[in-house]
Amino acid sequence: MRILLVGSQGQVGAELLGRLRAFGDLVATDRSSLDLEHADAVRRVVREARPDVIVNAAAYTAVDRAEQEESACMQINGAAPAILAEEAARLGALVVHFSTDYVFDGAKRTRYDEDDPVAPLGAYGRSKLVGEQGILAAGGKSLILRTSWVYSTRGSNFVRAILDRARSTGLLRVVSDQVGVPTSAAFLTDATVSLIERVAVRRVSLPRSLYHVVPEGMTSWHGFATEICRLAAPATRIEAIPSSAHPQAARRPAYSVLSPERARVDFGLPATPWRDLLRDCLDAMERS
Repeated sequence: MRILLVGSQGQVGAELLGRLRAFGDLVATDRSSLDLEHADAVRRVVREARPDVIVNAAAYTAVDRAEQEESACMQINGAAPAILAEEAARLGALVVHFSTDYVFDGAKRTRYDEDDPVAPLGAYGRSKLVGEQGILAAGGKSLILRTSWVYSTRGSNFVRAILDRARSTGLLRVVSDQVGVPTSAAFLTDATVSLIERVAVRRVSLPRSLYHVVPEGMTSWHGFATEICRLAAPATRIEAIPSSAHPQAARRPAYSVLSPERARVDFGLPATPWRDLLRDCLDAMERS
């Protein structure tokens, strides 16, 4: 089997890089070797690789900057995934793509399932929704995995930012009125590898193309920061603040808790508590 991994240096892509080699030939691209703003380059890479599976782990993730750079954000998150899916459909290949909780507006107060109405609040969410729609419109084999609040041992993410600030200042002010599900890149990678093995290797069909892939539980950004510091920086003082006290260019959903129930039923996604995954990540950081 031949796999094309797009975005191999991001948080999820870097985790996938080593794991996907076990399936056979792996062609990996990063920002320097594939500019997703150029449609011709995207088509060329797929046609040269002729993969059986395309895993798109690349994304424009600067949520606030996207409000001023919506065109670039839309090209990377919206148009490029659709092109990947069109080329995959021509080859009969499977596309695996990662999407986001930000396709929802946060007005709901119970967990969002895959069939709930979408209504993104900002440019980033709109671009990710366009990407989902483009993949489905291509009509080929696809798996769209929505997730949320992704973090890992590497790169820029909330866990590393909180630890850096905690160790430098000892005092944090963190938003407490936005609720979601922290998801480690390792957890998301495990689920992705399991799905590829199931669908592309064992040829077991799944009844749907869209799944929410998150661990068990929910918390606020303040609760997330509190748990990070409890485990790794216990002397830190953490003040809860409202979103209005920390204005940002892009609006965030106040509640974006995704329900992983469909994924548990259809392919056995484990019900791992998010706190356990955070502990694993912090332990890995400590060892590195």
